[in-house]
Amino acid sequence: MTLKNTADRWGPVSQSLHWLIVLLITALAIIGLTMTDMSNGPSKIKIYALHKSLGLTLLVLVALRLAWRAYAGAPKPVAGTPHWQERVASLTHWALYALMFALPLSGWLFNSTAGYPLQYFGLFNLPKLAARNEELAQLSRNLHEYGFWLLLALVLAHAAAAFYHHLFQNDATLTRMLPGRRRLASAAAEPQPAPSSPASPENRNAP
Repeated sequence: MTLKNTADRWGPVSQSLHWLIVLLITALAIIGLTMTDMSNGPSKIKIYALHKSLGLTLLVLVALRLAWRAYAGAPKPVAGTPHWQERVASLTHWALYALMFALPLSGWLFNSTAGYPLQYFGLFNLPKLAARNEELAQLSRNLHEYGFWLLLALVLAHAAAAFYHHLFQNDATLTRMLPGRRRLASAAAEPQPAPSSPASPENRNAP
């Protein structure tokens, strides 16, 4: 089994990174939407710190995924996909990558310009991206907030397109990002032996 991507499906490394990023974005969204309504106290500080650390983890995973994609390549578009759909899918993918970089970086910039400390899971401190600046803090905060809603819209559109292809187009757009499908697809593609005719010598001589 190859770890790299093939012409017709994503490999296990790309699949693992994809679903880890999906889970991470889901956790970040839930935490980010609930933490602002918490009352001030130690619990809120811990939740904010967790949100920041998960955001930095997202930044690292997205960088790893892009590096792996550059090394391992990407599958070809599913046969029969119209050219305009290929273009829309490609633009959506690259917009998702851009936003998955922009959100952690804008959060890091806001944290720096607002004068807050930044630790990675309490293990070590990270440097500030800029000096304290109220105007830049407000700008980076707005970019982080509005960028999240744009990312959410693109993720939902991306998921809806995958399910549309799976349910209505009956193609492999979704399944080639799922593990354990190669063996099933190969078995389905293998020609099955034709049943023996009742008039064949084998059947006439059978007991």
